[in-house]
Amino acid sequence: MLELHCHTTYSDGTLTPTELVEQAVAAGVRALGITDHDTMSGWPEAIAAAESGALEIVPGLELSTVHNGRSLHILGFYPDREKLQQPLNERLQGRIDRAQQTLDKLAALGYPVELPPSKGGMAPGRPHIAAALLKAGYIKTCQEAFERWIGEDKPAYVHYEKFSIQDGINLLRSCGGVPVWAHPYLFRGGPVEMVLKEMVEAGLMGVEVYHPHHTPYQVQKLEQFCAEYGLLRTGGSDYHGPSIDGKQSSQLNQFNLSLELLETLKTAAQQVR
Repeated sequence: MLELHCHTTYSDGTLTPTELVEQAVAAGVRALGITDHDTMSGWPEAIAAAESGALEIVPGLELSTVHNGRSLHILGFYPDREKLQQPLNERLQGRIDRAQQTLDKLAALGYPVELPPSKGGMAPGRPHIAAALLKAGYIKTCQEAFERWIGEDKPAYVHYEKFSIQDGINLLRSCGGVPVWAHPYLFRGGPVEMVLKEMVEAGLMGVEVYHPHHTPYQVQKLEQFCAEYGLLRTGGSDYHGPSIDGKQSSQLNQFNLSLELLETLKTAAQQVR
């Protein structure tokens, strides 16, 4: 079955690419998307780990953009790694700077923490900071960190560098990638139907219809939008692995998605090139 939204230790997941591949195989996944935030560094290990099993790796990433002052994520599938690497290196530095600014704000609030050294190509994010706060004993769950300090509009929140949806879609398409709006109903910067229209005009090619935080009604609405605009449908668990505080919000292969969706994605990738 198809699983197109997963994270590894190269961004904010808790499993290495190898461990994620092993878990995916055990869960019955046949095609696995590696979609770390703003980095492609987990691809080689995942591809190598999948070579011995009946698992296809779908190379991707989750690109951070800003729209109407709010964070909006765009999944990109099958981009040309050589073309995309340099722009992503710049984005990676932006994530490193943002993490440090967040740490500075937390220290000023009286909650100093440090992040452990990261391996090359890893994109630090707020979950890493939440884990550090948990380890320091300031909180009892990682979610508490978001609710008190690092969630959007909270005291230690730092906005992304300005990178518009048009920038993100253009970047992905110029590198041969298929841009897909990730979890639309988690966006807090405007009605989905209005934002979707803007993104389609910017060159969006698909929508992540099936996501753990979408209700059945929202899934139905997104399916209708895809039919209306001629967009491809994707889905995934947005799997980050077992949480360090023992909580797990999603399960691999929970939607049991048909591999037919992958064929439409591959066709779209050919059209971009």
